[in-house]
Amino acid sequence: MNQKSKTTEKSAPSKKSETGETPVEEKNNSDNKMELINTADSDSEKGKENNEQSKPLKKQDMDQNKHHSELEEFFISALQDIYYAEAAIEAALGKIKSKATTEELEEAMEDHQLVTKKQILRLEKVFKHLGKEAKKKKCDAIDGILKEVDEMVKNTKEGSMTRDVALIIGAQKVEHYEIATYGGLLQIAITLGHDKVADLLETTLDEEEETDEILTEIAEEYVNFEAKME
Repeated sequence: MNQKSKTTEKSAPSKKSETGETPVEEKNNSDNKMELINTADSDSEKGKENNEQSKPLKKQDMDQNKHHSELEEFFISALQDIYYAEAAIEAALGKIKSKATTEELEEAMEDHQLVTKKQILRLEKVFKHLGKEAKKKKCDAIDGILKEVDEMVKNTKEGSMTRDVALIIGAQKVEHYEIATYGGLLQIAITLGHDKVADLLETTLDEEEETDEILTEIAEEYVNFEAKME
């Protein structure tokens, strides 16, 4: 081998022997592949989430929404019913309060007439919170009770304690109807998540229960005993 050939062989070492390192390109290619895989996995997960969100409601969910809607409709209808009832009660109290024999009973009925007016305004707030127009729905139940109260009063002697007994019993029949109604409406409001509405209904329920207690006290303290002596 001549000198020129030796020189050429020495002056052309391989890149590996020259740098002592492995090529960087091969490592970068590997990293890029991993990034592509991770990105694909991330896109796949996002795709799954989007698919889950875009899936139609399950039958069970649809049934729950349907039942919720039916309960809401019943709730509104019942509110319209008691809204009518309160207006009828307020009008009736204005007519019969003067027929009471004792001042205590007359005052109690006057006070409750004022409370009833406030309850009507409170119901209008309830409708407003629900985004509904305040409408009255004829309440046959309260019409029947008020008619019965009128008959009881007519069948008793004017100025007698027995008439007061009849008025108290009639008024408590009205109160018990209201207590049952507002108690049920309160629980429905809580179930439907209408917290502000529930607070308003609970206030009215407390007022009705207080009125019922006042009427019981008047009857038990002296009206019933004096009526017995007539």
